[in-house]
Amino acid sequence: MLDYAALAALAAVVREGSFDGAARTLHVTPSAVSQRIRALEERVGCALVVRDQPCRATAVGQRLCQHVEQVRLLEHELRDALPLPGAQAGTRVTLSVAVNADSLATWFAPAVAAYAARAPVLLDIAVDDESHTAQWLHSGAVLAAVSAQPRPPSGCNTVPLGSMRYVAAASPAFIARHFSAGVGAASLAQAPSLMFSTKDELQARWVRRRCRRDVELPRHLLPSPQAFVSAALAGMGWGMHPQALVAGHLRSGALAELVPGTTLDVALHWHHARAASTLLETLTAAVRAAARAALQ
Repeated sequence: MLDYAALAALAAVVREGSFDGAARTLHVTPSAVSQRIRALEERVGCALVVRDQPCRATAVGQRLCQHVEQVRLLEHELRDALPLPGAQAGTRVTLSVAVNADSLATWFAPAVAAYAARAPVLLDIAVDDESHTAQWLHSGAVLAAVSAQPRPPSGCNTVPLGSMRYVAAASPAFIARHFSAGVGAASLAQAPSLMFSTKDELQARWVRRRCRRDVELPRHLLPSPQAFVSAALAGMGWGMHPQALVAGHLRSGALAELVPGTTLDVALHWHHARAASTLLETLTAAVRAAARAALQ
């Protein structure tokens, strides 16, 4: 029989990325976390954590992390269904999800807010590029993810959500200053671009489609969708914006497309663990309904 206190420590280390972070969330010492994981590794006969910065799970550790998160959901539903001794009514279970920032800033947050208002959950939402969120699910750090990867990790199901539409936009003054002679490889190589993070490839994809080759883009890094839009309005650079987030600015003329009609659609998918959990099923239904209303 596995030690579930040790499994909880393993999941916390992977989720927080360090033994110190796991200790804070579990309200124990880092030494206690280390001892629990060491004992678990001895029990299963292999390493479970790569002790790096940040810490990450090995392949066996990933399977155990997924297992313990699913067990938490099932135990919570069992407590609600059966009058177990010592069970507390009204307790909430933490549900971990990974999502890209643009979805979170547009259609995803209202969907999960409505879900959390009626479900006995606390949501732990991790933000990453849509091409990388599936790795959180693969590592066992989350139970579900919005991802641009069409194939789900092992042990997961997937649901197509639709496509998020992006527009290459900047302020009219910025366009006049940097693209008066047209939008091409030469002007794009000189005009500052906006990027959410070093993982953000949307600008490069749009440029590759426009110029039929790669162009080295000068860039500002702005890890916030709202700051991204504010920077574009202020004339700091051009970038790929979710159409839903900048539609009003495009209508008012505060922002303009670099090349009208050259939108970029990114297909999104909902991957979730194959857990027989009502909470996960109802979350999936809420996400699908919101995506159906908001995405292409």
